[in-house]
Amino acid sequence: MDRLEQLLRNLRDRCPELELRTEEPMSRHTTFRIGGPAALMALPRTVGEAKAAVRAAGELEIRPFFLGNGSNLLVPDEGYRGFVVKLCGLDQTQEVNRRLWAESGISLARLAWAALGRGLAGLEFAHGIPGSLGGGVMMNAGAYGGELSQVVTAVTYLDGEGNEHTIPAAGCEFGYRSSIFARHPDWLILKAEFSLPQGEAEEIRAKIEELARRRSEKQPLEYPSAGSMFKRPTGHFAAALIDQCGLKGVCVGGAQVSEKHAGFVVNRGGATCADVLELVERVKARVLAETGVALEMEVKVLR
Repeated sequence: MDRLEQLLRNLRDRCPELELRTEEPMSRHTTFRIGGPAALMALPRTVGEAKAAVRAAGELEIRPFFLGNGSNLLVPDEGYRGFVVKLCGLDQTQEVNRRLWAESGISLARLAWAALGRGLAGLEFAHGIPGSLGGGVMMNAGAYGGELSQVVTAVTYLDGEGNEHTIPAAGCEFGYRSSIFARHPDWLILKAEFSLPQGEAEEIRAKIEELARRRSEKQPLEYPSAGSMFKRPTGHFAAALIDQCGLKGVCVGGAQVSEKHAGFVVNRGGATCADVLELVERVKARVLAETGVALEMEVKVLR
């Protein structure tokens, strides 16, 4: 019996209410709609179930891969022969002592609306980010001049042994598209606290709607993608460099450099992970040759 089989048995015995799936297609769980099967997937709906999954994996020295909304992620065609934990039910918000707490499974779009519902400003930028709060905190997601590091005041997480900790924002080591959590992939973010100013509901709503309009006009929302494919190079914009090199619309198989926004690679139908990676390498090579700028992928490849 291998370790994943033992983990499956242990979880069924110890936490029978925890939903478990074997050979689960990852294409169902990523915004790219690409990826082969995960050998084992747990879908906890409570903190207790999440702790059970993390602790059982730790006992067998198995490192889980924590999955949120599946944006910013590319899964190989052959799949992932490991243990995936996808948070399904941890998506609640509450206000405590004038601070907004949100669980990590909530989408950033829903979080922005939840803040609006309480008359809280400062999360309008997050509405257009296609991911969950957990993934957003891990990579310090941002858009339209805002970043989560500007509004997060504390984060609660599970360590690799399933123990719960809360650290202030200063301990999160936020940087451009990075945090301490990105460097500790065995830590599972459970929730985050926000300090947000009171605002006028109509002004907040108008800003959300304006940013949504701009996103719809500029981004290829009509096709599956992982979001922005490349990090912003110092002093440049990746999309502008790619466009400058005449790469808009270039295809490999079902993968295409978006004709609408060159910073996106989209799945035009039937794209494979191999298609995307080959296209990315072509783009990087051309941009480097013509501009001298080395592009770096923002999207993570699950290995």
